[in-house]
Amino acid sequence: MFLRNLMFLIYLIPFNILGQNINTTTPPKLPSIDFKHWKVTLPIGAPLEVGYPDIMNYGNNELLRKYMYNDSSDGSVVFYAFPGATTSNTSHSRTELREQMDPGQNTPNWTFAQGGRMKGTLAMGAISKDSKGDYHKTIIMQIHGRLTEAQRILIGQKDNNAPPVLKISWEDGKVFVRTKILKDTNVSDKAILMVDAWKDDTPYVFKQSVGLDKFTLEVKVSDGRLEVILNNNESVVFGGYHKQKWGIFENYFKAGNYLQTNDAGAFAKVKYYALEVSH
Repeated sequence: MFLRNLMFLIYLIPFNILGQNINTTTPPKLPSIDFKHWKVTLPIGAPLEVGYPDIMNYGNNELLRKYMYNDSSDGSVVFYAFPGATTSNTSHSRTELREQMDPGQNTPNWTFAQGGRMKGTLAMGAISKDSKGDYHKTIIMQIHGRLTEAQRILIGQKDNNAPPVLKISWEDGKVFVRTKILKDTNVSDKAILMVDAWKDDTPYVFKQSVGLDKFTLEVKVSDGRLEVILNNNESVVFGGYHKQKWGIFENYFKAGNYLQTNDAGAFAKVKYYALEVSH
């Protein structure tokens, strides 16, 4: 009786001829991102924003699933964007994360003197082309400025928006880096807070082409200094007078898919495998 019961139990366990269990289930691959300190803006609504705690369950959120979803085949989270709803001060739409140091809140933020670091592993999953056959472009990382309440009141501005000091974009398989510089180095302490006091500097283009392959980007910020590193080996540093003057602003990191076109039928899918921030 004992032998018969033992043989029955063995029969219930599926083994191949080498004695290995063939009924194991491989868990799905998931991105290495803690979404507790992020909110996402979508290209729908006014536009729609979803932050903590709802963003933690984005895979089951009906509002998010079309625009922010996991690809378990490669362990990425996909940010899908198309021309749609826009935020104030812009004409382009996005599916993009915004850092929140205090989960669910847009304050506090950080200054260059306090410093910060963001590192992501990502890839362009798919992107449309324009009428000339050239790929559209999209911004994949940013550092955005923000006015304090005192600064906002001082210049009479309706919101806390300040310029983005850093914009990193994917353009035809290359990584472009743009930073802000002052139009007038003799600008007053009040006028320097205005968006139109700043302009884009000449973009830096990394020599290495990333194409549709996976790559890493790291952004390091310290007092008067900004560094961007591609694939842990190619680096560009921005410093000097303009970055020292930027110290008046608070900042927050952004990452995702900020599509830079309104062409009909345009779209982009940016895949993030990992994203980490520290201060």
